[in-house]
Amino acid sequence: MFISNLSLFLQIVEKGSMAAAGREAGLSPTTVSERLSALESHFGVVLLNRTTRAISLTEEGRTLVEGARHLLGEVNDLEGRIRHGAQTLSGTIRISAPSDIGRNAVSNAINLFLAEHPAISIELILTDGYVDIVGEGIDLALRFGPVIDSSLRAKNLGNKKRIICAAPSYLEQYGKPTKPFDLKSHNCIVMRFGTRLDNVWRFGSNTLQQVITVKGNRISNDGALVRRWGLDGLGIILKSEFDVGADISAGNLIELLSDYAPAPTPLQILFPPSRAQPSRVRALAEHLARTLENNETLSLNQR
Repeated sequence: MFISNLSLFLQIVEKGSMAAAGREAGLSPTTVSERLSALESHFGVVLLNRTTRAISLTEEGRTLVEGARHLLGEVNDLEGRIRHGAQTLSGTIRISAPSDIGRNAVSNAINLFLAEHPAISIELILTDGYVDIVGEGIDLALRFGPVIDSSLRAKNLGNKKRIICAAPSYLEQYGKPTKPFDLKSHNCIVMRFGTRLDNVWRFGSNTLQQVITVKGNRISNDGALVRRWGLDGLGIILKSEFDVGADISAGNLIELLSDYAPAPTPLQILFPPSRAQPSRVRALAEHLARTLENNETLSLNQR
């Protein structure tokens, strides 16, 4: 029962309410409340501050969240080894990824991984905004750029090229920019990352860097939509080689300003700050690293 109560506690935290956790688990509100109270009595502390409208974690509750996820992951691994043999991985993995690379490269990698490990299920959460990995129960996340939260553990997959590009139809109508400053007179499609607008584009090395503030008539927080708008000839876009490499190879997008190439961006796998990861999470992380480090294979899979 203790393990079941821990699992229910995590469901309450991840769903954001006791009622939602009860619906997910098929339990009545009274049963959920009783089992949470039993868990708090076991530890002798309050884990959740509860009002009629909201819940919030106490300091002890936050500590238990991290430990419970680790413990339940190990329990699932142990059950899988006992039920299915030592070589079988099982359980659920929650992964977060940017929308464009998630729909293409990560989705392809997951298909191959699940074919090898049919006892695993994967929940793929696509977003280009900030994700609270610990608070939302994410097992691993793929992100471009430096790690902002120093408490997270990271596996660097190397620096990836960023490409300025546009569709042939756009360039036929408006011409090609020949230097970064020319972008000021072009319609540039801009990404939004949470509260941050990515409208300051940097070109060249740190010592000879040019910084251009661009603008256009379309802004989106969805990288896949930005790519779609670029393919439709609606403006100039700045995207990772993972997102547009196959489009450029096929001639659907044209790389621009290659002599002023923006600095590459690191691609990283991020993990919660727990001491160890379940073996199924480690296996998926290793599989993603092998897949995403091979750009050529990725481009072929995207076509």
